[in-house]
Amino acid sequence: MLKSKVAQELLTCVSCGMKLRGVGTARIVHRTYSRWVKSSERPKIRKDLNELDNAPKAERVYVWGCAATGALGISSYVRYQDKKQKYLAQMNRPARLRFLLEHNLVAKSIDCGYGFTALILKGGDKKCKLYGCGINTDSQLGFHKSSQRPDMVLDYITEPVLIPLPLENPESTEVVGVSCGRAHTVVITDKEGVFSLGHNAYGQCGRRIVEGEIYRGSQIINRVEDLPNDIIKVICGQDHTFFLTSGGQVYSCGLGADGQTGLQHYHSEWRPSLVRGDIEGERIVQISSKGDCVLALSERGDLFGWGNSEYGQLSMITDETQVSVPRNIPLHHCVIQVAAAGSKCAVLTDERDVLVWGFGTLGVGPNVTSSTTPQVIPPTLFGRNELAPDKLVKDLTCGINHFAATTNDHEMYVWGKNQKGCLGIYVSQRLDQSYPFRVSVPAEVVKVACGVDHTVAMCRAFS
Repeated sequence: MLKSKVAQELLTCVSCGMKLRGVGTARIVHRTYSRWVKSSERPKIRKDLNELDNAPKAERVYVWGCAATGALGISSYVRYQDKKQKYLAQMNRPARLRFLLEHNLVAKSIDCGYGFTALILKGGDKKCKLYGCGINTDSQLGFHKSSQRPDMVLDYITEPVLIPLPLENPESTEVVGVSCGRAHTVVITDKEGVFSLGHNAYGQCGRRIVEGEIYRGSQIINRVEDLPNDIIKVICGQDHTFFLTSGGQVYSCGLGADGQTGLQHYHSEWRPSLVRGDIEGERIVQISSKGDCVLALSERGDLFGWGNSEYGQLSMITDETQVSVPRNIPLHHCVIQVAAAGSKCAVLTDERDVLVWGFGTLGVGPNVTSSTTPQVIPPTLFGRNELAPDKLVKDLTCGINHFAATTNDHEMYVWGKNQKGCLGIYVSQRLDQSYPFRVSVPAEVVKVACGVDHTVAMCRAFS
C-alpha cells in the first residue's frame, strides 16, 4: 500500500536541522533532541564550576525556612511570575538556590542573620565577592534601589545581589569571610582589612555611635579601625561582634548589657578592644554566640564562656545571670567545636559526642527541657549503629533556637524549635524536634548556617 503524500515529504526539524520523513518522526526527534540539549547543558555548567577552584566544591546551595523575608534568595516565592503562582511564606524542605547555577557561581562561605543571608560567591572572573538577600531595613546588605522605581530604597531583597565594598583595589582584593548579627554584617577581605555595615546603635559595627542615626537607606560601609592586621575570622552575636586574630587573640565591640563583649563591664563599646580574662594567653580557635551567651574554644580543647546565663548556660562557673569576663568552664572532655544558641549550648568532643545543656529543646527527648549540666545525645540518633559503626558527627552549628550537625558521610541532622520550617523536616504539624532528625538534602552537605527562622546549606553533588 502506498504511504500518504504527507508522510513521504521530507521535513526539517526546527531544533537540529535534520531532514526527516514523516510528521510523527519529526516530532519524536524534535522532542528527544530538546531534552538532550537541556541535559547536556548541566554537565557543562558543572565542569565550569569545578574549574574555578581545586578546593572541595560547594556547587549547590539549599535553603529552607521563612521565605517571606526573601532570606532564601528564591524570588519566585514572594514575587508573582504569573497568575497561577501562589505566595509562599515558608519552605519546609530543602530547596535548591538556582541563582548560583544560572549565574555560574560557586559558594565559598555563607552566614545567616535575623531574616537575611550573606554569601561569598566566586564567579567566572575567579574572584570572591559578597552577595546578600533578605531583610535590608537597616542596610545590613548595603544600599540598593528598586530597578522599577529609582527613588525607592529596597527594604527586602528577594534574590542575591552583589554588595559592593569601598575597596581601594577592587581588582585584586577578595572577600574571605563574613558573619551576620541581628541587623549588621561584618566582612573580612584578604588585603584591605575588615568592613562592617548595618545597625550600629551599640557600636557593633566598630564605629562611633551616633544618637538618632537612621539606618534605613544608609550608604555607610565602615572600614573597622584599631584592629591588628592579622584578623582571620569575625563572629557576630546578636548586637555585638568578635574579631579573632591568627595568634588566637580576641577583640570585641558592641552591646555589653549581659557582659557578652567580655570586656569586664556591662556597657556598649564601639572601639574594638582586647578581651582578657581566662582566655588571656590562650590561643582561641573558635567562638560561637548567636544570642547573648558566648562560648570560646582554645587550641588545647579547653572551653570558656561569658555573657548571659539566665537559662543556666554558664551555671557550671557562676550562680549569677551574667558574666562580664571570660571564665574557664571545667568540662572534663576535650572539645573540638562549640555552639552557643539563645538559651542553650552544645559542644562536640574529640570522641565525637554531642553534649547539650541550658533551656529549651535540647535534643535528648521531649522530657528534658532544662539542664544545668551537659547531657550526651546518644550517638545512635546521628546514625551510628552496628551497620555504621564509623559514622561520626563532624560539624556542629546553631541558630537562636535550633542546632544542626553534619556527619562524616555528609548527612545533616537537626533538632530544636521548628520556627517557620527552619528544620527542613516536612511534616504537616510542623512540630519542634526534641531529638536529632536527618534532613533529606539531595546532595552531600559541606557546611551549614542557621538563622533565626531559616537555614542554608552548602552542598556538592553525590559522587
